[in-house]
Amino acid sequence: LAEVGANKLTVRVRDAKDIRQPRGKQRWTDYSFGCWYTQTTGIWKSVWLEYLPETHIRSVKMTPCLTSRSVTLEFEMSGGCEGFSLETAVSFGGKTISKTEALVTDSRLVMEVPVFSMAVGEWGLKTWGPGHPDLYDVRFTLKRDGEVADRVLSYFGMRDIRVREQDVLLNGAPLYQRLILNQGYWKDSGLTPPDEAAMIKDIEKIFAFGYNGARLHQKVEDERFLYWCDVMGLLVWSEAPAHYFFDDRAVKNFTAEWMEIVGQFYNHPSVITWVPFNESWGMPSVKTDKRQQHFQQAVYHWTKTYDANRPVIVNDGWEHTVSDILTLHDYQPSGDVFFEKYFNNQEAILSGKLCHDGTNAAFAEGFCYRGQPVVISEYGGIALDSGGVGWGYGNKAADEEDFLKRFESITGAIKKLPFVCGFCYTQLTDVQQEINGLMTMDRINKVDSEKIRAVNLKKTGKRMY
Repeated sequence: LAEVGANKLTVRVRDAKDIRQPRGKQRWTDYSFGCWYTQTTGIWKSVWLEYLPETHIRSVKMTPCLTSRSVTLEFEMSGGCEGFSLETAVSFGGKTISKTEALVTDSRLVMEVPVFSMAVGEWGLKTWGPGHPDLYDVRFTLKRDGEVADRVLSYFGMRDIRVREQDVLLNGAPLYQRLILNQGYWKDSGLTPPDEAAMIKDIEKIFAFGYNGARLHQKVEDERFLYWCDVMGLLVWSEAPAHYFFDDRAVKNFTAEWMEIVGQFYNHPSVITWVPFNESWGMPSVKTDKRQQHFQQAVYHWTKTYDANRPVIVNDGWEHTVSDILTLHDYQPSGDVFFEKYFNNQEAILSGKLCHDGTNAAFAEGFCYRGQPVVISEYGGIALDSGGVGWGYGNKAADEEDFLKRFESITGAIKKLPFVCGFCYTQLTDVQQEINGLMTMDRINKVDSEKIRAVNLKKTGKRMY
């Protein structure tokens, strides 16, 4: 135990090029290649120290339930708990909604707290969603003999996300997802945002382009970014960084980190989908290898055990085993070709009999389509030069007019497919040698955001709710 006075804290950070370590888009070679970039070494997110009493609230897992108009709170305490009580006070807009107190008899405590007041609005309940990101404030107070021992302030959103047949439902209504791929890289600082204002600006830019959500690709994003997604109403797919080799050590490394990621981000209402794996990275033979298939399924089932509500996508874009949503990656540049292929070969593509992108099937051997919602979760990737040398998918666009023509063609084709309930465009910004962003790495628009927005919001297909 450190004594009162001057104390020295030493932090040792070791960088490795181990491909068994979840690393996402950080290269493991001396030079960047393909879609892998300069690694960010050392501690890249904010770190802080906080003084806590011996007995304190260690964590709270908050699960909203719209049908019961309540939130289930699962507390974990640290230190001796005998003689303590825990008070939970929920408020909205400064008005108290409910106050509940319970004796603490164990290091774990479960409460169901009502979230209902006729003073709050129609039917007495405010839900969270794009356009109306209503959040409830909550105060947890740990007391002993009437004296405050620990106090924690937080918030939650009354939000329900689930799958019903070929729809994803948000608060009971079909949701058409207009997502953009966001890798969260910055020109001078890699994975580290320059400041909080820069994160807010990115979210504002995403909305300005007409998207209602972001797929946070191969990165465990800064918690402050997710906080502002909660506050501003941006939907989020939370994705794990990939490892690139399959063996026992890689499985152990990934599983430990993924469990932490899900636990860490569970309370964010903006997070509506978990994506543990992308394009078979880290399990390259999952199509036929039973061991790799078991790994994929095990991660799915563990995630559903901890979080029974959010959809889980086990292998975004490529061979799925069990998955709540079927996602496909396809960088076909022609909208006409894209539409004809998917419209005329729907059954063959969804069953995995026909490789949707010419190389990869929708399902691993032994697994099949079960009527899940379908999302084209990577497409486009149109390169438009911004003064640098790099690549995109297909031929580079000659100018903004050429870019917009292709963008509208392929986006319109996706929206016309009646069995597709969302898309994710690649991508928000350029990332080093990959110059297919709507913005440069300096966050300067390469194309007119209003024109992109008009295409995204145009109601082209039957499922554009």
